[in-house]
Amino acid sequence: MKPSQINTALKTLIYIRQPLFIWGPPGVGKSQVVSQTARQLGLKLIDIRAVLLDPVDLRGLPHIDENHRACWCPPDFLPGEGNGILFLDELNVATPLVQAACYQLVLDRRLGEYRLPEGWSIIAAGNRESDRSVTHRMPSALANRFVHLSFDVNIEDWVVWAEENSMAPEVVAFLRFRPSLLHVFDPQQNEKAFPTPRSWEFVSSILSGKPEAALEYELIKGAVGEGAAAEFSGFTRVFRNLPDPDALLISPETAEVPEDPATLYAVCEVLAGKASKENMAQVVAYAKRLPPEFSVLLVRDAVKTDNEVVHTSAFNEWAAAYSNVLI
Repeated sequence: MKPSQINTALKTLIYIRQPLFIWGPPGVGKSQVVSQTARQLGLKLIDIRAVLLDPVDLRGLPHIDENHRACWCPPDFLPGEGNGILFLDELNVATPLVQAACYQLVLDRRLGEYRLPEGWSIIAAGNRESDRSVTHRMPSALANRFVHLSFDVNIEDWVVWAEENSMAPEVVAFLRFRPSLLHVFDPQQNEKAFPTPRSWEFVSSILSGKPEAALEYELIKGAVGEGAAAEFSGFTRVFRNLPDPDALLISPETAEVPEDPATLYAVCEVLAGKASKENMAQVVAYAKRLPPEFSVLLVRDAVKTDNEVVHTSAFNEWAAAYSNVLI
């Protein structure tokens, strides 16, 4: 399932308090989808890294009550009230004893004397055994307590997330041009650096630090691997030599229209980022000169930048002219 579908499924299962396990390869954004869903629903999120726990960490510590009987003090990271999501990340990386400690919590919503508040839901996530990450096979008794969903990378969903989180525009434009490089993971290769949504986020952060030119490639290679870094570095040379978007808006009817697809993706990215209700007529004038698929890309991204542009006559004129492409 692509991330947007996982998001919808989460909302359904949270409503009925059904435990869910999300399976997916490393670095694809499983925890980000859970965090995004919590924000959208206005729920508190407690992220517990199961791999860091010992079995006694979940049960808590014993103490003697007023009747001289041993009771258990639950750990402070377990919720005591309110509504939220208890997220057991990397659950299948935890030792079998820790997984066993989760049996009662997942199925009965309790651990000894502790009870999970009614408004809380349990979600877990982990890498697949086929990914050759460090995992422990989940016991059938625990696995049967979850609904299981498989997480698949999707470029369109990722672009929406990237733009909402202010990713570097050259990273977004590059992955639109080369969507197959969003996630390249071969467990047989045992490579230390490879492209994933998470490692491309690292690249965006690296670019924001404005490293020296001689160092930039090495840093990017260290995040996404040599092949992807070489392609991205070539793309950024094109991206950084694009015409000034303000100049394109000044003369959209006569400004140069690139023929190279990589350059077109880059131009659409930077020009859409400048779109507003005031300059939409100029954006549309330039969009009409592009190949249809790039015209749609530019105008669609302009709407994401400023939703008010849909109320302009220029947008309505463009939508009518390209209705056959939009359908």
